[in-house]
Amino acid sequence: MVPSVVVANKTGGGGGIASNYLSQHANDPHYLMMLAPTLMTSHIMGSSKVDHTSYTPLAMLFNEYIFVTVKADSRIKSGRDLVQKLKVAPDSVSVAIATALGNHIHMGVALPMKAAGVDIKRMKVVAFRSSGQSLTAVLGGHVDVAASTFSALLPHVTSGTMRIIGVSAPQRMTGLLADIPTWKEQGANAVFDSWRGVVGAQGISEQQKAYWEKAFAELTRTDEWRKDIEKNFRVNHFMAGREAGRYWDEQYRELEEALTELGLAKRAN
Repeated sequence: MVPSVVVANKTGGGGGIASNYLSQHANDPHYLMMLAPTLMTSHIMGSSKVDHTSYTPLAMLFNEYIFVTVKADSRIKSGRDLVQKLKVAPDSVSVAIATALGNHIHMGVALPMKAAGVDIKRMKVVAFRSSGQSLTAVLGGHVDVAASTFSALLPHVTSGTMRIIGVSAPQRMTGLLADIPTWKEQGANAVFDSWRGVVGAQGISEQQKAYWEKAFAELTRTDEWRKDIEKNFRVNHFMAGREAGRYWDEQYRELEEALTELGLAKRAN
């Protein structure tokens, strides 16, 4: 028997409202939360008092990479062009992101530039309320470059109005994206991915954790899941709770280092 699931979209506060809601249900295995890097960056920057360690790790689900794009007729022809421009003058190119400075979209362009020797603290980064708005700003010529996940880019790339100049993946992707060079190919030895996982409330039992780990493992083996992953150009990456927790610890350290260099790190007390 498949249990019924109620999805509550608790938006706002960089994941803070959702995490506060989960915190109110300690010891209850019936409440789960989707985990994203935003919860970590909010904690590192001092806008949230909780991070991934405040909850019970249940499953890592998938990764998605950050793509950097320009308008089709941009003078920036490649990721290598962008790196060279920013190394000479870090504030000479404006970069659009969504939805806040220091988040995973920002990191998806800042970390490769950092690896290439750019003074990322001096980069001109503009935060928009959505990736739709940031891409529109590039198309309108108001901003030079945009960083985003691929789902927002798809219509602009297929119509030929935008060009992808770099992706934060460890190697080239397949299919429609096979011709997109990685940052590592263009003089920036860095890999970064956004990701999604699931956590439970604090205090749930080992038996309850095992139930959810098994449920999510089975989910990621279904045809429906694989088709959705492929449709959205994501990477299936299941890990059970304990292993996922170690992975998130590593992600936290990487984000903290980058945000410290950007001058944005300030943990909440």
